[in-house]
Amino acid sequence: QVQLVESGGGLVQAGGSLRLSCAGSGGTFSGYAIGWFRQAPGKERDFVARISQSEGRTYADTVKGRFTISRDSAKNTVYLQMNSLKPEDTAVYYCAAGVYSINPGQYYYWGQGTQVTVSS
Repeated sequence: QVQLVESGGGLVQAGGSLRLSCAGSGGTFSGYAIGWFRQAPGKERDFVARISQSEGRTYADTVKGRFTISRDSAKNTVYLQMNSLKPEDTAVYYCAAGVYSINPGQYYYWGQGTQVTVSS
């Protein structure tokens, strides 16, 4: 059983930056791929970025070139650096541990989410 806790969300102006953290505990965190997803009010949960156990990475087209995912295995933490933020990035951001996939159904463990709000 893996527990995940996100942090780092907040309110930022358009063009600003935030760094989200996903801290894992209670299991073999390094043995899972980690994905970031986001969900805006009234919308489905969408894939944002993923990182494999061997640090392969992919991004959604909507964030490519602006967001960077990384992992620190020593700290059991995955980061999502978000630059050039836009109002349409506003959502609750979730990290999840599971299979290296863009499908949220392939992830077994989820954090509680952290709110990111980008003002125009």
